[in-house]
Amino acid sequence: MGWITRFLTAVAFLAVGIIFSPESFGSKSDGHFPSNLSTYLKLAHLLCFSTAWGAALWVTFIGGIIMFKNLPRHQFGNLQSKMFPAYFSMVGVCCAISVASFGYLHPWKSSSTVDKYQLVFLLSAFLFNLTNLFVFTPMTVGMMKERHKIEREENIGEEVGWSKNREAAKVNPKLAAMNKKFGMIHGLSSLANIMSFGCLALHSWYLAGKIDL
Repeated sequence: MGWITRFLTAVAFLAVGIIFSPESFGSKSDGHFPSNLSTYLKLAHLLCFSTAWGAALWVTFIGGIIMFKNLPRHQFGNLQSKMFPAYFSMVGVCCAISVASFGYLHPWKSSSTVDKYQLVFLLSAFLFNLTNLFVFTPMTVGMMKERHKIEREENIGEEVGWSKNREAAKVNPKLAAMNKKFGMIHGLSSLANIMSFGCLALHSWYLAGKIDL
């Protein structure tokens, strides 16, 4: 299925959802915002939050682990170098829209303490993703390419896992130093990603308390 077909399918389902929404059958506004504006902002917030949450869950705990365990290391690294900028960009945009819509629906001066905390959580998730996108990911990709070059000189990198790298690093100080530097930056990137995921998790608990099923 091509991208255009997927996009049109998503738009079609969204249109059907709007047609059968409560507002279409005469529900009134809550008194704070025009009914349509309030609904559209809530929809934007929900769709963008759920997209960011789902992407973070998959990349952090499922997709990345599966790829690492089943792909040659150099192939895995090259794939990650293409995937992570797109991942952090998408999650960052989704977080930005979530922050904007939530902030508009809950103005800071008139919001409760709970709502203010939620805005801080969403803003933190956005900032953690920006840090990864513009700071840690470029550094990680650059060091990865340098390490790949050293590993190719040692005729390693096509294995699955880390065993050959660790063995080669024991007799190659340059590779050992690169491993240490790469591990530090990659660890900071992973920490920022986990912190972003945690902030989104906290907001999911807030949304669950608001849903009337």
